[in-house]
Amino acid sequence: MIRVSSKTGWIGLYRNHIARRWVGCVALLLMFFMIRSAVAAPEDEVRATFDRFVAAQNAHDVKAVESLLLRSPHFLWITRGTPVWGQDAALKRFASLYEGTWRLYPEASGMKVMMIGDGAAQIYIPINFTIGAPGQPPQPMRFLMNMVLANTPGGWKVSSILPIPAPAQ
Repeated sequence: MIRVSSKTGWIGLYRNHIARRWVGCVALLLMFFMIRSAVAAPEDEVRATFDRFVAAQNAHDVKAVESLLLRSPHFLWITRGTPVWGQDAALKRFASLYEGTWRLYPEASGMKVMMIGDGAAQIYIPINFTIGAPGQPPQPMRFLMNMVLANTPGGWKVSSILPIPAPAQ
């Protein structure tokens, strides 16, 4: 039993009780925001995967690109109107393109990430390519890039690349 000898004692006890509750609420809020910021949203993970894909492409790093493509015969890349099925076929095609000029310049402000449930996401982004065969002058080309990514135990992987030619701006 708590003994309080005066009216101000009750006020002090009340203030102490309120202060403890206030501190508890603030601590809970801080923990909530720390946990929330520590766990990336799926859209952020998809964006990060796309950024790594562009960096690997621009570095002509076949191994890094391989780590970002879905290892499946159902992987699909449409290039110059031709379907390329499977990760191995895509990597061979990328390696041949890397012999010449191959550079991507995504328009980040136009990027849209649409989640398709927990296991898949679609990316839309306008992107400019500089493409040229070995010994040939590179040509700028603009595409409306559409990609589908699958969430795997190893992280987000590109499962399809569907560029649509677009007029230059």
